[in-house]
Amino acid sequence: MKNPFDDTYFMRRALQEAEAAFEAGEVPVGAVVVVDNRIIGRAHNLTEKLNDVTAHAEMQAITAASNFLGGKYLHGCTLYVTLEPCQMCAGALYWSQISRLVYGARDLERGFGVMGTTLHPKTDVTSGILENEAAELLKRFFIQKRNLN
Repeated sequence: MKNPFDDTYFMRRALQEAEAAFEAGEVPVGAVVVVDNRIIGRAHNLTEKLNDVTAHAEMQAITAASNFLGGKYLHGCTLYVTLEPCQMCAGALYWSQISRLVYGARDLERGFGVMGTTLHPKTDVTSGILENEAAELLKRFFIQKRNLN
């Protein structure tokens, strides 16, 4: 029997967070941290609400997961995020020593890949999970934003 808790399942949870960001007027990026098929951290962008440029979905999810685990390292954990992390978030993922990163859409302008930022050498990366859905949500957000201004 196939495990229902696969990458697509958890990316859908991250997309739910991204939808919440969209509804709140935040750039629609969502993230969940998972260990043993259990979500231990979930978040979406809060940069507008908190007036804080560091309040990215990944940063919020890392903090929530670290608080849950009672430690700063995320060994055995996977971060699912709808958009490729920026270099700031990639740096935080490096220091957290997260075991795995799964992201949806690539960020060809500010993603850690194009910026030349590296993750921890033991971090496995999977990209493109529900990429179209994640990219479409971002596109919809920015079209709406342009039309309001």
